Amino acid sequence: SGLAAPPVYRPGGPGYSQQYAPGPPAQAPVPSSNSRGRSQSPTVSSPPSPTLPLMARTGPRAVPPEEVDFRPGVSFGNTSYMQYAPEVESGFTDAELRAIYGKLDKNRNGMVSKLELIAAVSQEKSIADMLGIDGESLLSDEKSFDELHSLFEEISAGKKGIDFEAFAKHVRKACAERTPRSSRMLEIFNLIDADNSGSISKLELVAAMQNNPSVDEFLMPGVDSSRIMDDENLFEKIDALFEAIAGGKKRFTYTDFEKYFRKAVVAATPRPPSNQNRSSTRVFIIGPGFGNQINPRQSRMVEAAGYQVGWCFSVPNPEIPNFPVEPYLEQIKSEMDAFRPHVIVGASKGGVYIIGLWRRGYWRGPTVLINAHPTCRQLPQESNVAIAVGSNDEVYPISRHDLEAILNTGGMNKTFLYFTCDSGRLPSGQISRQGDTHNQESLLHHDVLPRLIDSVLCPEGPEMHFIRTWKERLSIERNNAELWLGFSPEQIMRLWSTNGHGQHLFDVHPGTEEYRMVSACFKALPMEQQAYILSPPETWYPVRALRIQRVENGPQGDASWKPYYKSLVRSLEDQGVEFEAGTHTCWAFHGCNNEALESIINNPLSGFQPLASGSRSTTLWGSGTYFARDAKYVADGGFCGTPDMNGSRRMLMCLLIMGMPCLGDPSHKGVLPFRHKPPHRYHSSVDCLASPEVMVIQQSGAAMPAYVITFA
Repeated sequence: SGLAAPPVYRPGGPGYSQQYAPGPPAQAPVPSSNSRGRSQSPTVSSPPSPTLPLMARTGPRAVPPEEVDFRPGVSFGNTSYMQYAPEVESGFTDAELRAIYGKLDKNRNGMVSKLELIAAVSQEKSIADMLGIDGESLLSDEKSFDELHSLFEEISAGKKGIDFEAFAKHVRKACAERTPRSSRMLEIFNLIDADNSGSISKLELVAAMQNNPSVDEFLMPGVDSSRIMDDENLFEKIDALFEAIAGGKKRFTYTDFEKYFRKAVVAATPRPPSNQNRSSTRVFIIGPGFGNQINPRQSRMVEAAGYQVGWCFSVPNPEIPNFPVEPYLEQIKSEMDAFRPHVIVGASKGGVYIIGLWRRGYWRGPTVLINAHPTCRQLPQESNVAIAVGSNDEVYPISRHDLEAILNTGGMNKTFLYFTCDSGRLPSGQISRQGDTHNQESLLHHDVLPRLIDSVLCPEGPEMHFIRTWKERLSIERNNAELWLGFSPEQIMRLWSTNGHGQHLFDVHPGTEEYRMVSACFKALPMEQQAYILSPPETWYPVRALRIQRVENGPQGDASWKPYYKSLVRSLEDQGVEFEAGTHTCWAFHGCNNEALESIINNPLSGFQPLASGSRSTTLWGSGTYFARDAKYVADGGFCGTPDMNGSRRMLMCLLIMGMPCLGDPSHKGVLPFRHKPPHRYHSSVDCLASPEVMVIQQSGAAMPAYVITFA
């Protein structure tokens, strides 16, 4: 049976701010779904970055419509729809947006028609102001009416009505664009905009950088652009900068300019730790089924993570099929009212209680389900939900396909399937990884269970949060080195010594910062024990880079990874996901013989051929080109071909344009599963969602060969 539609929720009660979890912000600024600029965390040191100037800005929370009470928190007493919703800075919570949407959707059919929008804008001044339409003159002024017509077409994307997801996306985007502008950034923009038209052409940008030192220093620190017309390489770099800001348009606006630098801040700034506010997060756990006695490490892990934990042991263990949960839901609700949780967690047989709470409308907040209870067939659209399942679950066996179908019933970007499965077979007949059983061992490693709890509190959704935390598995030294090198083709190309035409390999000189950073990535070992231990860590200590060469292949970039990078950014935007360099891109290593390596470096069209690749003619995680997170694995696995006469070998260090990755599967034959719903599929795959060590790409443009490392 489906989920009962809850009444329109009007939040009330004490509010709280959060990183993702609730509680007062720590030393780092609070991120939000609408403004991603972040200042550097004082707990993580990093070397000076030669990337782009950091112009972080934070603005006040957008003012909501005056007629709606938007205090986030929990409503006690007389309502059956409870959500302990986190406050989202510089925008609205889901509950706030749904309250506004309820005013538009008069007939409650889940779609706002053009007539309903006209009626709401003409009658509700707060809604008209929020949408930027003159409601008073709407029915008498042709210009205002045309503006509303265009707005409807923009939000609905040509459909007959506006659903909630489209409405929420538009409002959040509008809030982000209305935040105060950096005075320095606006000053620079106006200096470039010579004709005061509000948009900038390529010619205006070139002229400003040539003639105005302030503009030049802001856009390309440390570079003298006064001789741009005499330096072809410099001209091409400025041309690439314009293309990156304009996104394919002939002119760019201030919004384009600000958006570009906001993303540069994210890519060049260490992210605050994801676990910094656990002590103020209240986690309510359904005791039956959670395994306090059978699997006590699971309970201890949650409590040791520092959460405020509330246990519900007052209800029986629903052991028998078709156990009647309805009589016990009021008891659980009473305990939730007293504890006021931010997240609820259930496992195994206890999951049936959470499903009952959803159906009754008692809970639509962040939820973690360990194991997929057989009665779970539909998720609440408005809730962040993470479900953890192993492919070898002997109690509730279920296929990955059926699990993905359940996740797709939830809201867009609001669900995450933490899934573990067996790899394909090695030539020896063994498997390299094994999927979890009902008692999921993998939850107890890599901080997985607490990370799942944190993930459902993330405004951008649990999947996005979990992927972000992959970088926390790396050492501080490696994270700092990657920040210096950059996470986009454009940032890496700033280090090029040519325009990429002609010779394709250039030595990086020992003693330079670039050499030190590449070497740091090469030598780094992760914070936690690796899954594939082919030799003790001590054997890696004496290994060193003998030579580092930078790959500069301009034609390959133009034909392959540059257009793929742009198309991936658009694909994410179409799914309501804002691209984050360093989250949707990562550094990895690839080993091959010398003949293949030379082809990858010099091919003018594409360096890699994923559909003709595999892991030594096997497909442990599906078809594609395989990369390793750690250089040690590539070296230990013998992937680098026959050593030279002096015993040295070579491997590639590449920037992977991963997008949204999924768990790989031996059955994947170059086509990955849909992400949520068609037409968008996952962009790449990995060997493990907890702490990936192997990455697989299925598109030739998804990897940019950046360095060749000769080592021994």
